[in-house]
Amino acid sequence: MKPLRRSLALAIPLAMALLLVGAGIVYAQLEGADRGIPPIDSTSNFEILGVEVDVAAPTAEKARLEGWRRAQSQGWKMLWARTNNRPIAQAPNLPESTLNSIVSGIVIEHEQIGPTRYIARLGVLFDRARTGQMLGDQGITRRSAPMLVIPVMRTGGAAYTFEYRNDWQRAWAQFRTANSTIDYVRPSGQGIDPLLLNLSQSKRRGRGWWRMLLDQYGAADILVPEVEVRRLYPGGPALGIFTARYGPDNQLLGRFVLRVRSGAGVNAMLAEGVRRLDLIYARALERGLLRPDPTLVIIQPALPPPPEEELEAEDPLAEEEPGTPVPTGAATSFSVQVATPDAGAVQQAEVSVSRVNGVTSAITTSLALGGTSIMRVSFAGDSDALQAALRAQGWTVQVVNGNTLRISR
Repeated sequence: MKPLRRSLALAIPLAMALLLVGAGIVYAQLEGADRGIPPIDSTSNFEILGVEVDVAAPTAEKARLEGWRRAQSQGWKMLWARTNNRPIAQAPNLPESTLNSIVSGIVIEHEQIGPTRYIARLGVLFDRARTGQMLGDQGITRRSAPMLVIPVMRTGGAAYTFEYRNDWQRAWAQFRTANSTIDYVRPSGQGIDPLLLNLSQSKRRGRGWWRMLLDQYGAADILVPEVEVRRLYPGGPALGIFTARYGPDNQLLGRFVLRVRSGAGVNAMLAEGVRRLDLIYARALERGLLRPDPTLVIIQPALPPPPEEELEAEDPLAEEEPGTPVPTGAATSFSVQVATPDAGAVQQAEVSVSRVNGVTSAITTSLALGGTSIMRVSFAGDSDALQAALRAQGWTVQVVNGNTLRISR
């Protein structure tokens, strides 16, 4: 009996220790301090990258300011030419005051500052609302359905997605999507993301679990961009093999290889890889390959017709009770921004907006707990009618630009 008691006395503390360790592992997976990169919100900007400037001036500060001024002018011409599919030489010249009013920011990709010279590669961000009317085109009209992005990185014999913060996740988070035809839903990698969107999930073919995840993240299908980074030696030349996959069946859309001479260029290689993968997905959309899988859509049963007795009892000449009129006409898609401090606020906003007269659907496509989430709302009417209907429900409505509204209580 003594040996048995002694064994039990040792086994119980050991089991408790293992339970505590297991709980600590799960807690670390959910609450890791080195996890999570919020994606850049670029829905309100046009972006032009790769503007080269080389300026000489009496001082370094004057050279830099002159370089930025030239980048604004050159960036505008590049944006106009790309939007209208015409040569840059035909782009109209805008005065500096106008450029200052439509440029919302300068992105420094690379710069060298000397005592009297400034050499740089810059990006220029243009405000969509102010610039659209000058382009003769309000930008990209056809966009894909919301696509959930699960970036997979392979390096050093290991593969992972959101298990911890990595350079591939950062490259996708920093990619500005304003000029893309793909509606990316980019998780931040915080909270429950590492458990739900792990490497095993990206290979799952069963539709049941995918339906739940897509509904959770407000997406219609899945994109799995992969990169395999091979290094000759630490800090030395590196090679990246990029693969564009799509859907729960991991359909291959394209693949390419990029190389850099040293480890210092890996991040730039990953950023270029994201840009090229976006082009592959955009071409697939144009060819009709990037259509949502119908097996991933939860089809709601149709409402049964009302009983004949009720139809006969209705008086066609009876006057309707006063209230907000129900709009009629073709459905229009709107982007509605709403503050969502918690998950309850998301659900309350969706339910409230879906009950508005004329709204046929209200789906959260970009979830940001503690920030501003974005709903895609289909409404049978124009923007003014939707604003009036929302105000009738007690919302305060602000027009951001075009078909983008911001609502609050």
